Amino acid sequence: MAALLLKRLTLQTVKTENNCLRRCLGKYILHETLAARLPLGASVPRLSHLIHAKAFGTVADTQDERKKKRKSAPAFSNIGRKIHERVIHVLDEAGNDLGNMHRADVIRLMNERDLKLVKRDSGAEPPQYQLLTGTQIHKEQLRLRELEKAHPKPGPALTKELSFSSNIGQHDLDTKTKQIQQWIEKKYRVQITIKKGKNTEEPEHKMEEICNQILQTMPGIATFSSRPQAVRGGKAVMCVLRHLSKKEENAYRGTQGTQKGDTLNTENRNNQESDVVHQ
Repeated sequence: MAALLLKRLTLQTVKTENNCLRRCLGKYILHETLAARLPLGASVPRLSHLIHAKAFGTVADTQDERKKKRKSAPAFSNIGRKIHERVIHVLDEAGNDLGNMHRADVIRLMNERDLKLVKRDSGAEPPQYQLLTGTQIHKEQLRLRELEKAHPKPGPALTKELSFSSNIGQHDLDTKTKQIQQWIEKKYRVQITIKKGKNTEEPEHKMEEICNQILQTMPGIATFSSRPQAVRGGKAVMCVLRHLSKKEENAYRGTQGTQKGDTLNTENRNNQESDVVHQ
């Protein structure tokens, strides 16, 4: 009886230790967990049988690792001698066209001139590669990084959401408008939902007028990404504001410049006419 109780306690201890280690470390498993099949007189299993192992690798894990490697690899880099195509189009380090070459001849040329191979155009037929020195590759990588810094790729626009009632006070509306403008200046999209107030006597288009009023406080900064439209069965109006694109900003500045010029011309004409009258 005592031996049976000892065996159960041992199994429980091993199971508890195993769960704790798997939870905390994630990569440790028990080497022997068949204590239930041991005879009563067998010695108690020891935790020293633990071994370090990677937990159940799968095909998905391997694919994830490959994707990470592809992402971490620079866009312009030496591919070594792993030329997958049998025949490729080759340029030398000076940009001279060497024509189509068998990969074995390319590797021999790399060894003779101590050059490296980079991919130029994988979509061409056959794919285009170029032989370069290590220094040339490094300079080109630096140039590409500078271009990326100067022209960063725009990320997906994040959306902020804001909702309030149509019977909002002017002070509260001004506060929310300032918050919206701050989000717009940070290139967020702002989704505004205005719910119909409890006052049944308010004008029918008041909710749309509030949307337009908010937009008018940000000339040259924002525009409608989605114009005001009724939602929730007409009990609310929703619109989406976004920052102006570079093209839209330039067009707005051009319009403002034209309007200022027209205003100055009108003022000059009025001044000239008044001078003539006084004379």
